[in-house]
Amino acid sequence: MAIETTWSITLTEYTNDTDKGIVTAHWRVSAQDGEYTASAYGSAGFTPDPTAPDFIAYNELTEADVLGWVWGSIDKAETEANLASQIENQKAPKTETGLPWA
Repeated sequence: MAIETTWSITLTEYTNDTDKGIVTAHWRVSAQDGEYTASAYGSAGFTPDPTAPDFIAYNELTEADVLGWVWGSIDKAETEANLASQIENQKAPKTETGLPWA
């Protein structure tokens, strides 16, 4: 079974002015392979520029727009590889727990 990842924006922080440019996006990614799961959470900061030609008004933004910004500021492939590694470690643990006398 292949690992499926799901990215989402959980919250944004934006300027309190007319343009309402996003300054922080909080994101979450989860990965699943059958019964095994892993997740990560983080935030990415931005400096909005309403005069930039690619500026998108707050009320016109989509989650895909903001995820694109996040992926431009973090290493998406490395994050997903880390989650895959966590899942592989769940499938074949390198350590176990217990008490030898119990």
